[in-house]
Amino acid sequence: MAINELLTKIDGLQKRINEMRPLADETVTSLRHYYKIGLTWSSNAMEGNTLTESETKVVIEDGLTIGGKPLRDHLEAYGHAEAFQEMTARVEKRKIAEDDILKMHHLFYRKIDPENAGLYRRSKVFISGSHYPLPDPDKVPDLMKELVANIEKNRNREHPVLTAAKAHLDFVFIHPFVDGNGRVARLIMNLILLQEDYNIALIPPLLRSDYIASLEAARKNDEAFLTLISRCVYETQKDYLRMMAL
Repeated sequence: MAINELLTKIDGLQKRINEMRPLADETVTSLRHYYKIGLTWSSNAMEGNTLTESETKVVIEDGLTIGGKPLRDHLEAYGHAEAFQEMTARVEKRKIAEDDILKMHHLFYRKIDPENAGLYRRSKVFISGSHYPLPDPDKVPDLMKELVANIEKNRNREHPVLTAAKAHLDFVFIHPFVDGNGRVARLIMNLILLQEDYNIALIPPLLRSDYIASLEAARKNDEAFLTLISRCVYETQKDYLRMMAL
């Protein structure tokens, strides 16, 4: 399906979703918990976390540990859930600042590596499997300022799904942190979608290979990546409407 056709379908489903608003407070709270678990599990799984969705729920909501699973997997679940809470608390701002990004990374990473949590990397890093170099660390602060400025410019001149997906791409190409970049990129993307009154986009771990391949290809042509993200937005919208029984 061509990306313009996908965006038209997305807007059609979003119209149906908007017509259901405002939702009862209890429904909003329930949906927030649902997506906190779903996004935490799927985003962590994309990076190799071995917790299942139900195990992620137990770790986050009950504070229990899962036998045989690494400590880091538990810390990633706790950290991502906290970063998700921070993300949803910033929806009403209707803009993204550097501090928002640094805070989300800090919350995600503080129990894993407190010395680097919420701080831009100070060393050269590489992405395994990628043929493209990443910016030197001394360029990261300026690139991040440019990133947040471009997000605000793009909000006014293109479809919100494209703005969100391109912000994800630009962030990953900068790779500003020593670790946790993919998860923060997906939080930024979803924060933009929520600020623009669209649904959260969940990227299923089954699409991991397509996701990684489209990220690499986006260095030259971003169409495959933008299409993949649009497809994920569309599928998450359909899931939302199924839950609401409409």
